[in-house]
This record gives sequence, structure tokens and C-alpha cells, in this order.
Amino acid sequence: MIVDLPSTTTQAVSKKLVRLRNDVGAMALGRVLTLLIIVDDKDADEAIEAANDASRQHPCRIIAIVTGNKRGSSRLDAQIRVGGDAGASEVVVLRLFGPLADHGNSVVVPLLLPDSPVVAWWPKQAPQELSTDAIGHMAQRRVTDAAEAKNPHKEMQRRADTYQPGDTDLAWTRITLWRGLLAAALDQPPYEPVLSATVTGGTDSPSTDLLAAWLAQSLKCPVTRARTRAGSGMISVRLERRSGAVDLVRPEGNVATLTQAGQPVRRISLARRGLAECLADELRRLDPDETYADALTRGLAKVGERRSKTASEAMADGEAPSPAQSERDARRIARETRKHASQSMVEAQPPAEAASTPAVKKAAARKLAAKKTAAAPSKRAPRTTKRASKPKVAPNETAKPATTRAAAAEASSGAAGTTAAVVDEASAS
Repeated sequence: MIVDLPSTTTQAVSKKLVRLRNDVGAMALGRVLTLLIIVDDKDADEAIEAANDASRQHPCRIIAIVTGNKRGSSRLDAQIRVGGDAGASEVVVLRLFGPLADHGNSVVVPLLLPDSPVVAWWPKQAPQELSTDAIGHMAQRRVTDAAEAKNPHKEMQRRADTYQPGDTDLAWTRITLWRGLLAAALDQPPYEPVLSATVTGGTDSPSTDLLAAWLAQSLKCPVTRARTRAGSGMISVRLERRSGAVDLVRPEGNVATLTQAGQPVRRISLARRGLAECLADELRRLDPDETYADALTRGLAKVGERRSKTASEAMADGEAPSPAQSERDARRIARETRKHASQSMVEAQPPAEAASTPAVKKAAARKLAAKKTAAAPSKRAPRTTKRASKPKVAPNETAKPATTRAAAAEASSGAAGTTAAVVDEASAS
């Protein structure tokens, strides 16, 4: 839902927000912060869309302060977006015209969420000093993007000179995956110190400058900044150790290769991070980033101009890996992976044939017959605990016939009588 409020006031915007909440229902009641976007009219839509995507991880109230034409009389045009048009948040777009465009801090104060942090984001052009800016002064975190400046290298130097706790830059967030992969590689044997490092990237890439600064500050070793053409971004990192180099190379696209001494070349997914993903990472923590502060204020000074050279010069001197070789290795690994997968499919054992119905019936009949045989009661006579005593025959008596003995045996096996009874029955017969 989008509601337009032309030529309005902040009081009218606040009342409209309350009415919409009552009409629509529970609307982003779990908001964790207020995100202020300071942007021009031509870049407002892209920034708001990125903020909407980031708000799905961090529900917040988004207030876009759009500076319009500063000529003419002061005017405030507002727009409220809720529901599907606002991601997991509520969006308030404030377009300021005339002299009011220089007083955005006064306009947003009535719309800030109470008892919640404030984050200010400049997607394009940022003020010279963030902490003294009227809007930056009220924010706990101040997010900029040096890659959007006309001279990114000078922009990073200015940010280093004016840094205050709470400042951060999306150029730093874009190298989070690079830093994680390099740290993981150094956490594996042989645990040797890094003697030198070379970082290769575009001349207009502040992320490359920050990565080189981070390595110089963390590893306490000489770091060379090799240059490539503008717009190429981060290309490669080489860490020299006694046992061999650690090379992380991303020639182009989203696939990189990691090479270490004594290990096979690995193919790694290393995609370029989008604007919304980087912004969501920065909204995840609202405390000062000490690692960024050290890399910005101390590490950049250790990567001076005297250590800068072109990528071809660094490769000729053996200080930087070859992107072409990395691309060939990535294609070779992909071919071997596909070949291994296809061979595994051919060599796999065929599934066992299903048993026929007659065979199943015969097996079931044999099993049932075996069970019946085992369960049948035994027909053998129970053994007596005491054998019958053999009757004594007097010397003058003749031997009893065989029939008498058989009858006595049958009576003994079929009855529970005593032995004396068997002998009396045989004598009577």
C-alpha cells in the first residue's frame, strides 16, 4: 500500500502512520532501529529497494530524506509505504524542496522510533565529516560508500582523517568473504608467518585499499598494492611464506581459486556482494567496528604510494599470481569434476532385480513349514526319573512269554503307574 501526502507536515505524517497501523493491523511491531537514507531524487528508488531487502533481516522504520530542488519556497511531499511495498518494515519518503532541503534533521526527529538506535546511510555522496553532520550526529552508526565517490582513494583518506567510532563503509563490507577465506587458509598447517603480501585490484577500488590495509595492520608485513584497470574490482591476493605462497585469485565472475603449498588447487565460490546484502551486514551490528577502524586509520598509512605498482609489473617480479593461470585451473577443475561424476554414474552397480512372485511364494512356504516343524510338540515318551526294577523269578518258575514283556513295556510307557502294577498285570495274563 502506498499513500501520497503532498504539501504536508510531519505531524500529518505521524497521524497517518497511526491510522494505517490501526487499519492494516500489526505492522512491523518488532522494529529494531530507524534507518535514515540521505539521497538525491534520481538515486532514491534504488536505495529504498535495497533498504527494503535488508529490512527482511532487520525490521525497521525506513525514512528516506530526498533532497529536491532547493529553489522556490519550502515544501514537504511525503509518501508512506506499508505492506508488500515496504518489505518487512514501513517506509516514509520525505521529499524536501526549497530552503527546507538543508534542514532534514529537523524534519525526521518527530518520526524517529522511540528508544531505538538510529542508523544513517549515504548511498552516494556523503558529507565531509560524518560525526559533525546534523543527521550523522544523531545516529549511532554512519554508513557510507567510498566506491560511489569521484575519487575513491582520496575519499578513504578523508574518512581516515575524520574517523569517529560508529563510522563504517560498504567498501569494507564487500571484502568480508575475502578476509574470511584468507584467515581460514592461514589457520591451516604449516602455521608459518607471512613474509610479504601483494593485493591486486582496480585503481578505483577502495575495497582493495582496505584489504591491503587490513593485511598490513594484522600481519605486520610489507604489503604491495598492485593496480589493474578501473572497474575491475578485487582480483587477487598473494601471501608469501617460507613453504610457498597462498594465492586467492578471482579473475572475473563468481569463481575463485585458492592455491597453497602441498595442497591441490581448490575452486571456490566467491560472488560479488550486492548492495542489500552489504547493508544488511552493517545493520547486524550497531557497536563500533574496531577492526575497520584499525585498518582505516593505521593500515592505510602502511600501504603507501611507494609500494604501489601495476599488476603486470607485480606478475613479472613474481609478486602476484596470474589471473589467466587461475582461470585455466578453474576450468580444469570443473572438467575433472564433471568427468569424475560421469564415470561414477557409469561404474555404479546396477540395482538388484526384484524377486518374482512364484519365488517369493516358495520361499514364504518353506519358511512357514520350518516354523511349524519347530513348533510341533515332541512325540517321544517322557523319561521317568526312576527306572522300574526287574522282577525276580524263582528258580522253579518258568520265564514269562514275550507278549507279557511287551505288555509290561507298553503299560510302563503309557501310564504313570508303578512298576509293581505292571508286573501284576503281566502275571494275571
